[in-house]
Amino acid sequence: MESTVLSPSTEQSTPTVSVNMLFPAVAAEYKHIAHDLPSLTLTHRQMCDLELLLNGGFTPLTGFMNQADYESVLDQMRLSDGTLWPMPITLDADRQFAETVKAGDEIALRDTEGLLLAILQVEDCWQIDKQREAQAVFATTEDSHPAVAYLYRHTKDFYIGGKLLGISLPHHYDFKHLRYTPLELRHAFHQRGWQKIVAFQTRNPMHRAHQELTIRAAELTGANLLLHPVVGMTKPGDIEYYTRVRCYEHVLKTYSDNAAFLSLLPLAMRMGGPREAVWHAIIRKNYGCTHFIVGRDHAGPGKNRAGEFFYDPYAAQQLALQHQQEIGIKIVPFQEMVYSHQQSRYFSVDQFPSHETPASISGTELRERLHKNLDIPTWFSYPAVIEELRKAHPPRHQQGFTVLLTGLPSAGKSTLANALSLRLREMTNRQITLLDGDVIRTHLSRGLSFSQEDREANITRVGFVAKEVTKHGGIAICALVAPYIKARDIVRQMIEEVGGFIELYVATPLSVCEVRDRKGMYKKAREGAIKQFTGVSDPYEPPVAPEIMINTATGGPEEVTESIIKQIKLLGYLL
Repeated sequence: MESTVLSPSTEQSTPTVSVNMLFPAVAAEYKHIAHDLPSLTLTHRQMCDLELLLNGGFTPLTGFMNQADYESVLDQMRLSDGTLWPMPITLDADRQFAETVKAGDEIALRDTEGLLLAILQVEDCWQIDKQREAQAVFATTEDSHPAVAYLYRHTKDFYIGGKLLGISLPHHYDFKHLRYTPLELRHAFHQRGWQKIVAFQTRNPMHRAHQELTIRAAELTGANLLLHPVVGMTKPGDIEYYTRVRCYEHVLKTYSDNAAFLSLLPLAMRMGGPREAVWHAIIRKNYGCTHFIVGRDHAGPGKNRAGEFFYDPYAAQQLALQHQQEIGIKIVPFQEMVYSHQQSRYFSVDQFPSHETPASISGTELRERLHKNLDIPTWFSYPAVIEELRKAHPPRHQQGFTVLLTGLPSAGKSTLANALSLRLREMTNRQITLLDGDVIRTHLSRGLSFSQEDREANITRVGFVAKEVTKHGGIAICALVAPYIKARDIVRQMIEEVGGFIELYVATPLSVCEVRDRKGMYKKAREGAIKQFTGVSDPYEPPVAPEIMINTATGGPEEVTESIIKQIKLLGYLL
């Protein structure tokens, strides 16, 4: 028998879908006066947070945190009134906007299309200490942690706190039949006669080990199962949620009738390990669940630059268990599930027969098998799931990819980029787009200066175009000075969401670049005629671990280009 999906749109008697929304008449009045209010266009993370603030998923919060709550959460993992809450939920803004705001003001919060979603009644505004927040919440200031990187690179310098008046929940056009607010989900449980519900959190596709774990959790607790995957923001590089949701729908069919239910959670994860596990448990309590599965290294971001895990693998379970009574939800801790070939079944790793060798496939190995079109065994996953993953992740030589050539001015980037594009046109019938720095400055980035802020804007604009080329299976070749690691990393993250990324460091020495300088730019910079020039008055931050490094002083363009082609083949992007 197959578990079914109950659509929110078919529930005629569903109660109000949110707990923090204004009555329609009041909302209509605010829509009228909002034209005269200052407005903020929300980012993706802010949109996710706003939705859960408005629909009750973040109860007891009724708005973005004021400074007292924020400071208390950082220091004590509690709101200022003592209520357990582990994660800052904040609205960031730049200095220019923040300096126009004072307590008592109202701000219109809008989506990217300008639709009014909520009014923020300002309580306070303050400048933040990003390193302090990183250390307090994520126990690290290292930007290899995705949430710390987001904090440093994307979060603006001021937070604005205050209560929200909800006008409209963010609108979703996709998977509407799977999007339930907390009240809608509680109502669906009631309709089915479910009294005990164990929730399973995931940001990855589900395979047989996950299904086995969830079945055991349901049997252990005597509960029905809620599959509650995150479809807001997850870890950079994760499989996009459209593919994942199709995989979940396939897995849902493998459960017995009325055993499992699928609903999507519009959460922006922080990958905060132990604190995040407590946060997830509170959210599931708000959605009507009585039990919550916490696995090994729950919401952990992996390893730091030293190759060590950011969090102890069982710290999340321990902290969640410590607070389960206060939250009002029972934590169900589980270890990793591994497969026995001899017995053709799964065991938790702590109960695996000592005389056997456990079988498992890591996420890295799975991606490698997909990229190389290798076999993926049926004991690991379901054929329908693998088919979906293969559609989304073709072999690497069939993927689009971007080559970002970075280096000092006159290092030879443009010459190499042009030669590389011509050789690739000879070798493949894929569409190839050449994005050269000088051409980009003329067309895409006209008017930008050479300040660090404008340089970063120029690089991310190029990254956006390259992402679109890559997403549609093309090859983008970008030749830019791109002097800052931060901006290059942002471009890498953008493009790796949709295809391959190759950072090509043209490591030509400065002395050689100056000799080659046909425009005399280095000479003008040293004489003071040019105030901002990379390599003279502005620094260049060399790549730390580029996929390819080339020194054009040691070979001619043809020789170097062939070396690049050879290395791209070794990376698997060309046959």
